[in-house]
Amino acid sequence: MNSVSAHVGRTHNVFSLWYHTKFYTMYVRDAKNRDEAWLLDWIEEAEIGDPAFRSRDYVIALNEETSRKAGFGRIRSHSDDDETFCELALVFTLPVWRNQGVGAHVIERLVAEAADEQHETVHVFTTDPGYFTMFGFKPQESAQLDSHIKTRFRTARENRESDDDQLVALSINTDELSIPQQMRERFKQARPSDEPAEGEVVIEETAEDFGIDPTETTYKYDTG
Repeated sequence: MNSVSAHVGRTHNVFSLWYHTKFYTMYVRDAKNRDEAWLLDWIEEAEIGDPAFRSRDYVIALNEETSRKAGFGRIRSHSDDDETFCELALVFTLPVWRNQGVGAHVIERLVAEAADEQHETVHVFTTDPGYFTMFGFKPQESAQLDSHIKTRFRTARENRESDDDQLVALSINTDELSIPQQMRERFKQARPSDEPAEGEVVIEETAEDFGIDPTETTYKYDTG
């Protein structure tokens, strides 16, 4: 690996995480106001839905050098009769960035933020429990959930469960999250699948490729 460095820090509610290689720098940061349109577009594209949308609640994974965004996510705190719990509300990776550890590092950032907000536990309701158990999340029996968490779980089931996809409740203590090393390695080298591989030569077609002499051809455009 060329020029690889990693840094993780958390001070005064600021958590930074980035990986650098000779060619790429991937990191996760808080969303900014300028990210709002992009987030809304992808939330609609993914058919996720977030009725309480605020861009500042999100974190975004991106390439620092190209500014290409790779994924995003958010946590949500629920309060009811002085009882509060933290839900990992959504994690989404753009299709061209999948299977490269992007979602894992979004989750890591969100769980760290939950800890900064004094949450000891993070809950997630998902139809893909196997993905989250890789990081240390543990399945919870719905009958054993606290009443306010159970209420939220029932609502999530009504909105997201289908005959083919059963929703499962999981949780993790904020100090027990673990990211598999192979996902860290993938994130260090993450690149969108629509980008040429390192060393690949991209040949652009020119007018000459179509038998056109650009020095003798006059281009006319019909704007009708």
